[in-house]
Amino acid sequence: MTKRLILTRHAKSAWNDPLTPDHDRPLNERGHLAAADLGQWLNSRGYIPQEVLCSDALRTRQTYDGIAANLIGAPEVTLKPTLYNAAADVMLAVLRHATAETVLMITHNPGIAEFASRLVARAPVSSEFQRYPTGATLVAEFMVESWKDIGFGSAATLDFVVPREIVA
Repeated sequence: MTKRLILTRHAKSAWNDPLTPDHDRPLNERGHLAAADLGQWLNSRGYIPQEVLCSDALRTRQTYDGIAANLIGAPEVTLKPTLYNAAADVMLAVLRHATAETVLMITHNPGIAEFASRLVARAPVSSEFQRYPTGATLVAEFMVESWKDIGFGSAATLDFVVPREIVA
């Protein structure tokens, strides 16, 4: 049996108001467009999540809203405050509690870049993978019966994209 993870860093956020707390920063216009493009890209490749684990920050929630609006059969999101600026080990612990076959997780850097690189047995051939820029999305697969059985270095890379590479 396999489990599939779609691991997305939030889209580009706004920095216009220096008084806005980091947790409350919204997406900028480019970020909203990128989130919509990601939803179309996922849909076009048949990467349809059945469960969504998302940081509770505004920019991650708005990223999912943009993805979901362009994704057939998008599930409800489960907000996970522990994913806000989480380290790789925390992300792994949260993912081990997932229940669906295909899970979308939306989080932040620097943790997501480390998490992605530690999860896969082989990194995708992309100069952007180590940096994991905004909107970067990895699709990885695990040959396990349960999410509880996943570990670092055990995922096969299926796909990787950054929003500017998508031709929507």
